[in-house]
Amino acid sequence: MAETQIEWTDATWNPVAGCTIVSAGCTNCYAMEMARRLQAMDVAKYKGLTRRSGKRTIWNGVVREDKSALDIPLRWKKPKKIFVNSMSDLFHQHVSDTFILKVWNVMRATPHHHYQILTKRPERMGALVSKKISDVLPNVWLGTSIESAEVVERVEHLRAVPAAIRFISFEPLIGAVGQIDLSNIHWAIVGGESGRSARPIREEWIDEIFDQCSLQDTAFFFKQWGTWGKDNKRRSKKANGRVYRDQVWDQMPTGALPL
Repeated sequence: MAETQIEWTDATWNPVAGCTIVSAGCTNCYAMEMARRLQAMDVAKYKGLTRRSGKRTIWNGVVREDKSALDIPLRWKKPKKIFVNSMSDLFHQHVSDTFILKVWNVMRATPHHHYQILTKRPERMGALVSKKISDVLPNVWLGTSIESAEVVERVEHLRAVPAAIRFISFEPLIGAVGQIDLSNIHWAIVGGESGRSARPIREEWIDEIFDQCSLQDTAFFFKQWGTWGKDNKRRSKKANGRVYRDQVWDQMPTGALPL
């Protein structure tokens, strides 16, 4: 995959495919259904990664390293913001340290791109980056997902990771995170869930994050209300839009490539 409709990036790069559900934020992950569709299209990389559970498609725990995808960013001459592994988690336990280091070598060799790596496993990310990667690459952004207060401890693991830019994706935001400390976190993405089974988002949950961003000088990006609008009514994602506090918030961390 390359071009994407994700509002905060330009392209996706998937050297890994497949994952495992680890917390409530994974329940309606778009990548599970996408992997099923790609398998139906005979894309070999995505075969055998999911199973059916009732009416849902879910990951089955198979994770596949794709060595043939490693050189893709080398072919992109125009600078891009690249979301790494939109169809997996680079720091999944079934991805080898050796392969992760190969991904790092590609990012090191392409300083004209900015790479955005998002994980629900910041403990492993911190341990590996601290012990096995000697340099902090200015073009690599490291982030974690926090969907509610139940996993808010991920921010502490992220804060300890050596990185030029640290970011949090509060998407899908399915519960309050409380007065979260965003010190040394450079960027926050907030969004509601989309789709038939989407869970509601509440404006007061967004307010808590927005206020802390303002206090800590953290760039704030509001991605979407999703299927549920600020009035708690179900609509299409497009109908609910991206307006929060009477404006669209597209802030990016300092030094980022322009949108």
